[in-house]
This record gives sequence, structure tokens and C-alpha cells, in this order.
Amino acid sequence: MRGGRHSILKEGLTPGGPAFVGAWLAAPELPLNHEEITLSMAYSPDDSSPASPTDASFMTLLSTAQHLARDTRRNPRSHMMLIMVAATVTAFAAALVAYLLWPTWVARPASAPDRLPVSVGGTLFNVPTAAIRRKIQRHSGPQERVDLNFLFPSLQPPDAPKHVSADTVEEKVQPIDRIFVSISAHHDALAPDLRFGTIYPRYLAPASTPVDDALTMRSFREGSPYANEDLFFATTPGLNARCSRDGLTPGMCLSERRVDGADLTFRFPRSWLSQWRDVANAMDRLTAQMQGPRG
Repeated sequence: MRGGRHSILKEGLTPGGPAFVGAWLAAPELPLNHEEITLSMAYSPDDSSPASPTDASFMTLLSTAQHLARDTRRNPRSHMMLIMVAATVTAFAAALVAYLLWPTWVARPASAPDRLPVSVGGTLFNVPTAAIRRKIQRHSGPQERVDLNFLFPSLQPPDAPKHVSADTVEEKVQPIDRIFVSISAHHDALAPDLRFGTIYPRYLAPASTPVDDALTMRSFREGSPYANEDLFFATTPGLNARCSRDGLTPGMCLSERRVDGADLTFRFPRSWLSQWRDVANAMDRLTAQMQGPRG
């Protein structure tokens, strides 16, 4: 009787019978990972506010980092592949930028101007750069002296001199094909016209020799400062030249004229006197071409 009441009482206190007791005594099933925990959690509508775009982006970045970390643990060499790909892309981009920015022009030396404005004795001259004989004189501005040379009869600047060695030098004397001009400050020295009219006559021989219908020659006396030289002069066109005589070297003539604060000295072979009119006109042309603009 007692056992029966106990069974009845047990059944009344435990609804559902043995099945409920077994369920109550069973060990709770633990979640396996973080995802199951997240899925099993429940929130009421009042527990949290709607996620902002910033929070969504942060969660996306965090999820991506977690996936990459899991992939890296599964394959340790995957991160090395990523580094190699990034390095390759960076190197290609740097090479492309360098190619696009690399200069394509060829460096060339700066060419000199055709003419240089020089001031000699306070007088302005525009001289051809290629005609200047000395490299140190190839600059604009004030100078004490400028030496030039021009081809005759074209009066063009000559080509640059060629390098001559012992193997290429020619024993034959080359003919002179140019007229030389020196522009120098006179510093109030005696003018060429006065020297011709007052100094030279003191040393000239009395006799004069006509060379052409308008060109006359007079020799300097022996023992004078101008021995072994002759003086040539003409009026139309005007020419005054003091010339050395031919010897071991060909005779050369010197003709001077003054332009304001500078003296122009022309030098040319004596043999050119056979065409002295052309020589006189050439000197006039060079003087006019080299003079600067006048106010």
C-alpha cells in the first residue's frame, strides 16, 4: 500500500513521466563554435539599435580578416603568394611610371649666336661668331681686342680648322685664301691717316712707281724702320697699304682705318694687289657690316 502511494505521488510531482525526467537530467548540449553561439543568442527589439554604415563596414572588414586568418592557418604559403603578387604589381607600376617620365630628348650643346655684340674702345661692333680666331674672345661685351678672319672674296667666316697631325700635315705651303681683321682700342694713338701723311713720308724713297692706272707704289729707304717694305696707295676706291716684300714667306700687306674709339687693321697677301679694287671694296664692306647701329 505504501509503495503504491509513493508511485502515485512520484507521478503527480513529475509531469510528463519518465521522459521529462530524462530530459531534465540530460547534460546540456554546448555550442561547438562561435558561429553557433552567435546564432543561438536572441535579442529583443529593444536590446539594440539598428547598425550604422560604419559598424557594418567594420564588421565586414573583421569578417574578411577572420577568413584570411583561417585560410592562412590552413595554407601557410598563401601569404607568401600575396606578398609576391603585391611586389610584382608594385615593380610593374614603378617601371611604367619611370618609362613615362623618362626624358626622350637628346642633350645637345648650346649653339652660339651667329653674331656677337662687342665693344672695343667704347665702339660697338657686331662680329660673326665663327669669324673670331681666338676662343677666349668669343663673348659679348667690352673687349680690348678682337681678331677675325674672312674668306676672300666671299667674305664669309671660314670653317672650323681641322686637326693636323704629323701624318696628315702637308709639306706644300697652302695658299692664303682669307683676309685677317683686328679690332683694337687706339687709346688716342696717332690716327692711321695722320701716320700715312706725316710719318711715312719721312722714310720713303723719292721715286714712285705706278702699278696700275690708279695704284701707286713708293719704297721705304734702306736703314729706315720700314726697310724691305713698300707703300701702296690709291684714291678711287681709297686704299693705303704697307706691304712687306716676298722672301722666304709670301709678302703681306697691312691697311688701317679708324672707327671712333677703335682701329681696324686688315692683313692680306701682297699678291692680291693685282685685284686691289676688289680688296679695297672688301675692306669697306667688312667695316660697314661690323659696325653697330648708329643713333
